[in-house]
Amino acid sequence: MNDTDKTFFDWVADHAADAPAALRLKYGRKTEPIDYPAAITQIECRRKFGKKLAETLAAYPQFYFPSVLAGEQSTSDALARFHASYVAEGLPMVDLTSGLGIDALHAASRASKVTAVERDSDKTDALRRNAQGLDVHNLEAVNGDCIEFIDRALAAGEHYTTVFIDPARRAGDGSRVFALADCEPDVTALMPRLASLCDLLIIKASPMLDISHTIEALSPAPVSVMAVGTPTECKELLVIVDFKAEPRETLVEAVTVSGDAATTFAFTREQEKDAPDAPALDAPAEGDYICEPSPALMKSGAFKLLAVRYGLKRFDRNTRVLASDKPVEGFPGQLYKIVKVLPYASRVLKRFAREYPAVNVAVRNFGMSADALRSKLGVRDGGTLRLYGITDARGEKLLLLTEPA
Repeated sequence: MNDTDKTFFDWVADHAADAPAALRLKYGRKTEPIDYPAAITQIECRRKFGKKLAETLAAYPQFYFPSVLAGEQSTSDALARFHASYVAEGLPMVDLTSGLGIDALHAASRASKVTAVERDSDKTDALRRNAQGLDVHNLEAVNGDCIEFIDRALAAGEHYTTVFIDPARRAGDGSRVFALADCEPDVTALMPRLASLCDLLIIKASPMLDISHTIEALSPAPVSVMAVGTPTECKELLVIVDFKAEPRETLVEAVTVSGDAATTFAFTREQEKDAPDAPALDAPAEGDYICEPSPALMKSGAFKLLAVRYGLKRFDRNTRVLASDKPVEGFPGQLYKIVKVLPYASRVLKRFAREYPAVNVAVRNFGMSADALRSKLGVRDGGTLRLYGITDARGEKLLLLTEPA
């Protein structure tokens, strides 16, 4: 680190506890003796993304964020480590949309060389600096458009074992898009060129995309489409296309990443289609269990198979939680034990808050939002109890008060 860098990051450390908004009022127009706006960005990013990128920041405390948006769009360390597990060890790979570079930096621990392509020059400069600070010497950051890079690489006869791409998920007007072909760049149109460029293609896509539509939009079909998430949120679809593999039905996987561990529920769409319907739980009772699939599993849509594999029952067909009359070992999600079954009736709504002023409210196929039900009950979020508003197998609305199992 040179003297300028040391002065810059000493100031960041000295003001780490200060509010970024207050710092901008005081220093926002000053650029001497350091670039104060950039320094304030470092403080804000460490506050916002310190948990998401804890591993990277611990390894290199002077990690540089070119913008807050770069941090917002970045992959977390945990998910980047998961992505890197699919990179061929000891062979070259390219990240066509590297952004802040967290995926590329993690991939460098496995690949012989990582070429990271990014059209924003500020992000490219930041990645070069951060790679040096992290002692990652097998990463080359290239500033340029990824489609132009592909065309130059093909013209030069270059080949990469693995290609990673994270197409932008917003249209030019800022609105979200819901099909892979509408992302930027359009990976579906690039498939013939990508087939010549690499053996394995990894596409990081929006969790809003429909899994079946995504499979059908790609040729050749992916070998796997993964709904990847944490225990609390589905973060992305990860699509794996193996250009060397024999054609076969795409495997759909629900992957929950927690720390260094990942749990997977895998199936094919044909298996889910052919699975028998779960038996109905006609009347939930105290002592029964609500089985809440993980967010990734909810996204995957494997409800019939999930019920078959774990011996579960259903409520109404559109109520996206399952039930059991006993604890379920190894269930890929959360279990809640029912402590009280209440009808959805005005007499219950009026007195509920007197006994339970704080409760976490969730609704499944209930005809109203959790906020609306919370308002009707007059309760606030909090405590360990969870109240489900559901429609049961008989079509009746019920309130199920539960505790974590």
